Amino acid sequence: MSATPAFKIVIPARLGSTRLPRKVLREIAGKSVVQHVWESARRAGAEEVVIATDSDEVLQACRAFGADVRLTATTHNSGTDRANQIAREAGWAASTIVVNLQGDEPLMPPAVLRQAASLLAEDPQADIASLCHEVHSLEEWLNPNVVKLVMDRRGYALYFSRAPIPWRRDGATREHPQLPQGLAYRHIGLYAYRVSALAEFSALPPAPLEDCEALEQLRALTHGLRIRMGMVDRPPPRGIDTEEDLQAVARLLGGS
Repeated sequence: MSATPAFKIVIPARLGSTRLPRKVLREIAGKSVVQHVWESARRAGAEEVVIATDSDEVLQACRAFGADVRLTATTHNSGTDRANQIAREAGWAASTIVVNLQGDEPLMPPAVLRQAASLLAEDPQADIASLCHEVHSLEEWLNPNVVKLVMDRRGYALYFSRAPIPWRRDGATREHPQLPQGLAYRHIGLYAYRVSALAEFSALPPAPLEDCEALEQLRALTHGLRIRMGMVDRPPPRGIDTEEDLQAVARLLGGS
């Protein structure tokens, strides 16, 4: 097995989330959500772990537990843009690998972060790396909140969709869908970028397909960036989008 490459982690942590306000500062087992994310990220073996926030309140909270935290513009539309600002202002080299870990993913395994970084390091043709796992449940495959993807034979993403893809032409109907075993994959929303690709992506205009599906990665594909996909045997635990998610994660971390 090859050694883990040098990489950095940026954790975008926006305070103004809509579905669960202030979620990165909500407490689980005596620590904020973003502190749990940061502590997990530090176990991944990255050279640096930086929290990127648009909030002075988050900045002060992260400084209190010892994090390297930096203030970013309030005008950014995504965590990717925050990560790009951090990379640019830090002067990281174009070839530097940056893993973008969202600030609401306290249960993301450190091994998965290393896997994403290694995947990109081992493929000089790729601009971005991400991960997926096979879908075995028809309910999951049909769920529009579950992002599916199809890949080429080399493992590059061809398309991402909220729709159930690929669809069997023969035998499947709207009333009686058929899960395409061995062909259906769920995307894990974790990305590794080279700094050069991060800068290119952030400078691109939103794409029509991105707006249609509300999937930022379709901007990359529309403009020809190559996304190398890796497989995990099992999906990482859930992130936090709702109060229900927060309580579920609290139970797993022993906070309730």
